[in-house]
Amino acid sequence: MRVTSSPWRTAAVLAAALAAPTACGSGGGASGAAGGAPRTGGTLTFAVGSDAGCVDPQQVGSNDTIYSVRQFVDSLTDQDPSTGKIVPWLAKSWDVGDGARKFTFHLRPGVTFSDGTALTAKVVKANFDAIPKLGALGVLAEGYLSGYEGTTVVDDLTAEVRFKQPNAQFLQATATHSLGIEAEASVRRTPQQRCSEGIVGSGPFTLSKYVPNQSIALANRKGYAWGSSLWKKQGAAYLDRLVFKILPESGVRTGGLQSGQVDAIGSVGRADESALKASGVRLLARANPGVVFGVSPNNARPPLDDEKVRRAITLAVDRKQVAQTVFPSGTRPATSVLAHTTPGYTDAGASLALDQAQAKALLDSAGWTAGSDGVRQKGGKKLALTVTWFANAATNKPALELLQQQLKAVGVQLVLQEKPIAQLTQVQRSGAFDLLWGNVTRADPDILRSSFSTRLANLYKLPATGLDGLLDGQAAASDQAERWELVAKAQRDIVQHAYTIPVVELQTELGVAKKVHGVLFDASSRIQLHDAWIG
Repeated sequence: MRVTSSPWRTAAVLAAALAAPTACGSGGGASGAAGGAPRTGGTLTFAVGSDAGCVDPQQVGSNDTIYSVRQFVDSLTDQDPSTGKIVPWLAKSWDVGDGARKFTFHLRPGVTFSDGTALTAKVVKANFDAIPKLGALGVLAEGYLSGYEGTTVVDDLTAEVRFKQPNAQFLQATATHSLGIEAEASVRRTPQQRCSEGIVGSGPFTLSKYVPNQSIALANRKGYAWGSSLWKKQGAAYLDRLVFKILPESGVRTGGLQSGQVDAIGSVGRADESALKASGVRLLARANPGVVFGVSPNNARPPLDDEKVRRAITLAVDRKQVAQTVFPSGTRPATSVLAHTTPGYTDAGASLALDQAQAKALLDSAGWTAGSDGVRQKGGKKLALTVTWFANAATNKPALELLQQQLKAVGVQLVLQEKPIAQLTQVQRSGAFDLLWGNVTRADPDILRSSFSTRLANLYKLPATGLDGLLDGQAAASDQAERWELVAKAQRDIVQHAYTIPVVELQTELGVAKKVHGVLFDASSRIQLHDAWIG
């Protein structure tokens, strides 16, 4: 394997997800079954908009890079996109005991990594022991292992994972790419080495070449025979190679697909849908659960440490206009901090309704008076806020430009600041921001704890309140009804205090050429290419 060096890595933007297919495409999110019997061989070229600067699944959180790294790392379990059920993958079975404090995994025999070493309980232990040491570099994976006490090697193929307190979300977490199992040799590398040099996985493809900001190339893993129980094909994948090209301009991606230079593209925008359909391209779409797209304030930084200011911004946003103007067809305006497809979702839409009059009244009561240029002022300072966004989706800039117009109507000046996606971790950890634009995808409401608990990373500098107890309580609840009640209270609390400002639900939309078949959305609304073929 030859892999070139890369810049520093990025933190989580997106995590696992669960939703039903919502737009074009055929059954179960597939790219289509027409075209005769599946054929072996060929190269699938997939164009994405950004490069996270890292090819370690345990550290990567950006969709564009997850598409590629998901193909060379397997997980202990998988999650059915239709039902949310956890099913076997590297683990053929498991037992949950001691009030969700103990998880015992029985591994499939005969699994090997691409360096020839075997999957054993010792390797699972090495992975889980190392992940907490990643800290903010692996914020999603570390959050999934919150309260991790250790892993016991019962025998070669049995690993017992223990937590200090009940951890109801952990089983679903084992289905995510963030807890994908890497070879012991990879685990021993530094996080920077894993980002730049890649990792050794047991997946159906292997990483063959990584050129930062240009491409990620993968090769078929010959002899692969331990795929997810959800996959249709047994054994090795159909395709010989996968090439993910980084093409930041949406017009270039669209043109490349129409001309046949690439076979599939991500981040299809509403403006490109008609042209792609007219040229015979299939559009595949699937709703993403988890924390919706929105602007998350630094809750400790003036003037956003004032709840009245945060609430005013929330009430000034016309979510329906943003969803219907910028995002792909079928995108829904946010009605909570969680998307409606997330288990445990609660409708808080009444608190998110557009109300410019109330927004102005809140700013008045907070002492912000209208200035001659229309921008409110207080103590000689303008109400000017900078929203930082990252170049990993074509919809980011136009969405924020529309928000800029909407907030201007109530006297708030929104300044847009673009940064490369590889700087996300640095910006989040520094706290040097007013507002951050983004979302986090996962098929479990525990994503609220990962994002908003002051006892974890607390990237948005929330104050310590009763919210922490709600978030910890839902993670420990073994009774689902009790858990959903706590999750509902947490959602209402987050919306009420405007700790984040929800805008729209994310919907993943892909463009796929007619000749490409079997492209599937997994439970995280990313792609699974083991069953994909060209013909």
